[in-house]
Amino acid sequence: MKIKILTLFPDMFNEFKNESIIKRAIEKGVCEIECIDIREYSLDKHKHVDDTPCGGGAGMVLAVDVVARCIRANTSDSSHIIMMTPQGEKYNQKKAEELKNYDEIVILCGHYEGFDERIRTFVDEEISIGDFVLTGGEIPAMAISDSIIRLLDNAIKEESHEDDSFSTGLLEYPQYTRPIDFEGMKVPDVLLSGNHKNINTFRKKEALRRTYLKRPDLLDNYNFTKEEKKLFEEILEEEKK
Repeated sequence: MKIKILTLFPDMFNEFKNESIIKRAIEKGVCEIECIDIREYSLDKHKHVDDTPCGGGAGMVLAVDVVARCIRANTSDSSHIIMMTPQGEKYNQKKAEELKNYDEIVILCGHYEGFDERIRTFVDEEISIGDFVLTGGEIPAMAISDSIIRLLDNAIKEESHEDDSFSTGLLEYPQYTRPIDFEGMKVPDVLLSGNHKNINTFRKKEALRRTYLKRPDLLDNYNFTKEEKKLFEEILEEEKK
């Protein structure tokens, strides 16, 4: 997969591309990340990319002609173009699973007061990472890129992400490591038993419990298996005590 980031601040991505899983994925050829400076597509000598809003108002608005030139020069028919904006569809794991199937994703990062409305005609979809406003789309672009790359074949071991929060529709079960006893807080005995059937049952139950206590909304449309229904009934009884 190739990910292109259209941004006014390409240097913000230097550390992102050169650390941890992302760096290893790039080195293994799993993905490629290219950061493209929108300013390079401005035609005036001062490299202006924005202007005051028509009709008045605070701030500056990214200009449609500059952004359109940047998009046209860096996309093809196979590119899937995403605009980062608070007005977009709220991002989730299901969308990450969908986006990983594209050969090339182009992420347009806004800044300042926002985009000229006509820029929206050049993108395939608009995405938001939450109901809050940031100074620009660079951090959301990193979040989306990270969430997609870790799902690609050979980026990490498949079992490392298949039980992640939201991957199964539930929050992830609690995890433990050594020391077994830390200041009186002990690792549950079942995890030390070596009985994988019991361990799997424990993890399913605790994933359900954690989801019920922290994000009950996720259970509204969750399809319980017969085993999970039984475990969930046990949880409800236990949480009443």
